[in-house]
Amino acid sequence: MKNRLTAVALCLLAVPAFAQDKPKEPATHAMNPAEMEAMTKAMTPGEPHKHLARRAGDWTFTSKMWMDPSQPPLDSNGTMHGEMVMGGRYLEAQWKGNMMGQAFEGRATEGYDNLTKQYVSSWIDNMATGVMYSTGTCDEKGVKCSMKGDMMDPMTGKESYMRSELTWVDDNTFRSEMYGPGPDGKEFKWMEFVVKRK
Repeated sequence: MKNRLTAVALCLLAVPAFAQDKPKEPATHAMNPAEMEAMTKAMTPGEPHKHLARRAGDWTFTSKMWMDPSQPPLDSNGTMHGEMVMGGRYLEAQWKGNMMGQAFEGRATEGYDNLTKQYVSSWIDNMATGVMYSTGTCDEKGVKCSMKGDMMDPMTGKESYMRSELTWVDDNTFRSEMYGPGPDGKEFKWMEFVVKRK
């Protein structure tokens, strides 16, 4: 009899425990109209994204690289393929050519952040192992853009920066110039690309 009473007591105690273990319904949160409007504005491509789309397609380039501002530049050439992805929100660009006698490949993902009101870019290439992030602005028509990003200087092993200027020469030609600190710490032009539509 005592064992039966103990078993019944244990069962009665277990019922609330099982009830507590029952999974709860997931919490839901429907966006109100203001939140929906803000989300829509943040995700909708606009005029700046159209400026990025001008670089979609196939291009050829010639480039000059200055290792030292007092020395003549190294010349090279190659191709660039640009493609708008994710519903026109980002430009993916793949660069191929030769640099300093070696095969060169670089890839950029560029966009315009509707929230920060800035152009954004990430860059990787086969002559480094890091990712360089840049942010910047363009004029209203997207004819001239300025970007700046932090990077590690492979020569010194210290943090440095790179600044770039992109200028449209005409509808089928743009020029991209890169600047950074030289051996004396003063800024000079490292590279210049002249890119023409195929």
